[in-house]
Amino acid sequence: MPPFLDRVLPLWLAPPTDDAAAVAAFREVYADPVSVNGAELAVADLVARARALHRAYADVRIELVDQLETPDRVVLAFRMRGRHVGPLATPLGVVAPTGREVETRVADVFTIRGGRVTRIWMVGDELGTLMQLGAVHLTPR
Repeated sequence: MPPFLDRVLPLWLAPPTDDAAAVAAFREVYADPVSVNGAELAVADLVARARALHRAYADVRIELVDQLETPDRVVLAFRMRGRHVGPLATPLGVVAPTGREVETRVADVFTIRGGRVTRIWMVGDELGTLMQLGAVHLTPR
């Protein structure tokens, strides 16, 4: 089986444009459904998230900071960079395109069973991203 990064990164950096092909490609790597931060998501939902990522950002790239692999876990720490060109859904609402380059720090913990990801715990620095986009500002005391 190819290394984990070689299986997962292409799905997020360049997902197939055909929906059926994208779902099939994601199902080769992810269980259907997969638990993401405790919520069950269908593989089609992951495809929708990948598409939303590419609607919001152009020139998406990943810089791997660290990786740890065991037989049933993969932990990735990375920086995702891109130019904000489309609407970005956030917990605070939708951020209109700014054209700004942003960097989001992310840590993902993947549980692997039978060669597929069955659970993901992920943390992304959403506050840092919102600050870079000018959507959140600190107020002086």
